[in-house]
Amino acid sequence: MIYDICVIGLGYIGVPTAAIFADSGKKVLGVDVLEKRVSLINSGTSHVGESDINAMIAKVVKSGNLNAASKPESAEYYIVAVPTPFKKDHNKKLPDMGFVEAATRSIAPVLKDGQCIILESTSPVGTTGEMKKWLKDELDKIGRSAEVDYSTIEFAHCPERILPGRMLSELVGNDRIVGGMTPKTSQRVGKLYKSFCKGEIFLTDDRTAEMAKLTENASRDVQIAFANELSIVCDKLGIDVWELIRLANRHPRVKILNPGPGVGGHCIAVDPWFIISAAESQTPLMRAAREVNDGKPGWVIAKVAEAVSRCKKNNPKIACLGLTFKADVNDVRESPAIKIVEALSHFDDCVVLISEPNIVEMPLTLAGYANFSPKEAVSKADIVLLLVDHKQFSSISPDELSGKILIDTKGFFK
Repeated sequence: MIYDICVIGLGYIGVPTAAIFADSGKKVLGVDVLEKRVSLINSGTSHVGESDINAMIAKVVKSGNLNAASKPESAEYYIVAVPTPFKKDHNKKLPDMGFVEAATRSIAPVLKDGQCIILESTSPVGTTGEMKKWLKDELDKIGRSAEVDYSTIEFAHCPERILPGRMLSELVGNDRIVGGMTPKTSQRVGKLYKSFCKGEIFLTDDRTAEMAKLTENASRDVQIAFANELSIVCDKLGIDVWELIRLANRHPRVKILNPGPGVGGHCIAVDPWFIISAAESQTPLMRAAREVNDGKPGWVIAKVAEAVSRCKKNNPKIACLGLTFKADVNDVRESPAIKIVEALSHFDDCVVLISEPNIVEMPLTLAGYANFSPKEAVSKADIVLLLVDHKQFSSISPDELSGKILIDTKGFFK
């Protein structure tokens, strides 16, 4: 059987992508090296904690439009949606394309003439071109070069634009950029995404598409860095940063974002480094923004240490509200909240209480810690540290916070 689409990587991007294509009538195979993810899909659910996605998966698995396996099978289109982390090299953070390369090479044994490979993973400029080289090299290695007319294989980059917590609506409603290595490929892939996308499809080349996604996230990183730096200045000057931002945003051409404890998630905390590593001397602003945002957790930790020093109780209890990287999701990737709580767990003569209503299991670095309800954590605490503005925390009343030292990194209780 030749599938319409083979999605390689069943993470936060691959799962909804596979589901939405299957729901549009395509025969889809989802592939992942983690057997647990494969089993979950085949049982009609996933590890992605969004009810509408899991409901759709149950529907399309039952219809036979979606299956999952540990290895690719032949398909008209292969969509690569695997992680693209960075690796640390002294003072540099360099892109790690190991997962993309492995996924690309895994296609070689089942590749047929005329098939198309689409990269959705956010990647440095030039990665789509590298995929073409990796695939040719793998075909040579396994002795399939004579079987496949490589000149007929097409490549494109189509970056995702989805927000955890609203994945399906964003997949359907957002505009998409499609960057083929040839105009013909852009047209072909654009038609594929139009099968479910109600937003506008913009066609370009692969390198521009790669740079577009990096630019979007680097721009947001710079804007967040301004807000985070502003919050540190206001703290020094005794000014309420939340009121200040509300007033400044009354200007018709000013839109300052709200500060927080840092920047998390797989995109904004990672993608600017892909641009910086490619043009180090041309990116002082992006590097400065990364340093500001990476440094914000340390500033929060220092604020907690100051609060501990002026707390009159012995062995003060610190209620840490939230661990995920953003509100109302179960995603903890690159979460600054986790970095902060990890550091606080090493404080002498303090007790850390954690409340994270959106996860079932604690991260490995915090294994052994109980997960209290918001009200229980606050009731036991001497210091309350709000790290994530989850809607569940709105049930905490001013009376319950009375008499406690409050450190609100999101302005949630204002």
